[in-house]
Amino acid sequence: MSLRTVLKPLLLFLSRIETSLAAAWVSAAYRRQMHIQWILPPEPESFEHHIDLYYQWLATRDAMWVERGVFSSLALRGKDVLEIACGDGFNARNFYSARSRRVLACDIDPAAIAFAQERNAAPNVEYRVLDVRQALPEGPFENVVWDAAIEHFTETEILGILARLKARLVPDGVLSGYTIVEREDGQKHLTHHEHEFKSKEQLGQVLGRAFRNVLVFETVSPTRHNLYFYASEGSLPFSAAWPRAFRAGPQAS
Repeated sequence: MSLRTVLKPLLLFLSRIETSLAAAWVSAAYRRQMHIQWILPPEPESFEHHIDLYYQWLATRDAMWVERGVFSSLALRGKDVLEIACGDGFNARNFYSARSRRVLACDIDPAAIAFAQERNAAPNVEYRVLDVRQALPEGPFENVVWDAAIEHFTETEILGILARLKARLVPDGVLSGYTIVEREDGQKHLTHHEHEFKSKEQLGQVLGRAFRNVLVFETVSPTRHNLYFYASEGSLPFSAAWPRAFRAGPQAS
């Protein structure tokens, strides 16, 4: 019996003890941080997604927070991406940067941008403090991501931003994003939300005022009703003209 055969099970046993202790410690630390940030006032504008990664996902088994990055990534084609209202920068780094030439991620909150630069930096990601109601980077961009933030603006502001975003996209560029459906009792999910949509149809109608082609679809998680969207003058993910899909059979056209 070789030394390696004897040592490997022991080393693996010790490693699993180490990782179990580390996971429990990190999870508890992020649980405490979430309570500090979200129970003690004031309510923050953005969410730190390491809390999801190390605590909430494991505690709740709800993968909704991953859907957001995955669905927007489906529209990426490898060149320049603009993310507005990027918050902590988790998605910019971990979902968009590896599949894009460049990601420009903007947020109105200097504290969020400082955190993103510290915790979610990547060589091809630039973080910038910017109020998108006042200005937008020139572009052009193949993709724009507006994730979990369209609800922070009034409908009038949303329409103005959509028109300016369209002007920053290449002719067949795609806008993608996520938002949350209004609660049945009409109460806002967060106090600083300005306009929560009532349905996928209502969101689609607003997007359709700026873009020719719109797709809105929904998922329902244990704690919320989610809307995901694509908008473009060209083809959209899941459409018959989408070049990355193959369809066969009578429903392929």
